[in-house]
Parts: sequence; structure tokens; C-alpha cells
Amino acid sequence: MVRFHLITVLALSTASLTLADPVEQAVLQPDAPVHTTDKWSWENCGQSTDVIQIEDIVVTPDPPQPGKDMTVKVKGKAQSVIEDGAYADVRVKLGLVKLLDKRFDVCEEARKANATVQCPVQPGMYTVEQTVTLPWEIPRGESDFMFNYIPSFTQSIS
Repeated sequence: MVRFHLITVLALSTASLTLADPVEQAVLQPDAPVHTTDKWSWENCGQSTDVIQIEDIVVTPDPPQPGKDMTVKVKGKAQSVIEDGAYADVRVKLGLVKLLDKRFDVCEEARKANATVQCPVQPGMYTVEQTVTLPWEIPRGESDFMFNYIPSFTQSIS
């Protein structure tokens, strides 16, 4: 059974970006090769009120290479405390095909990955760097990675 760490999911999703939708490309030119971009890019689609504000993501090597080590360096800000019980919903799609749709325990995944930042995470700026070995079987095509943070809720029962 394969265990997916959040950073691994990010790494796999960054490794297969192209300029055009692969389904559309295949329909328009069925014999045309898939052309990949020469650089990895990302876009922050979050809101200023999100608990985690990602400022930068750097991927090395750029572009990622199948079967090679890839280092992902993420710089961001925690705007409030992140503690046990916090989750992240992660969805990775390759074109129209959903490759992964899973809920991760943020603190547990940080422990498993031996990340430099561990829970509870206090508000402030952080840089997390993780290296993973990418599989040779990385699908080529445009991929979308969506990360949705769900904070833990502590309720007192009286």
C-alpha cells in the first residue's frame, strides 16, 4: 500500500504540467506528442482570510524529472495556531481525470514526513523543504492540485 504525504502529493502534482489540455490536444491532433512546459508554475487561488497563506513554492529541479529526486520548498504564513485535529482536503486532477481525492490529517502527515515544522504550529512565517523521489510513471499532461485546509474545532461540553 502506498502512503501519500502532503508534500509527496504536491511533488507528484507538480511533475506533470503541460501547455494544453491533453484530452483537447489528443482530439485536435491525435498523433501529436505531448509538449510539457519548460518551467513549473503555481497560482494561489486562496483568500486573504485563509489560515495558511502560501507566499512561494520553489521546485528543484525545474521542471521535475521522472525517476529523480525533487525538492519542494514552500514559504508561507500561519495566521493562527494549527493543532492536532486539523485536516487538509487534497484533490489532484490530470485534465478531467481525478487522480487523488483524499483528506489528510495535517499534523500526522507532518510527523510521518519528519517535517521541520510540527504541531502545534504557532502563528508566523515558515519555510518547509522536503525532498522526494518521483516515480518513473508520472503521467504527462496538465495537472491541477487543490489544497483546502480545515482547522480543528475544540468544543467544551457543559
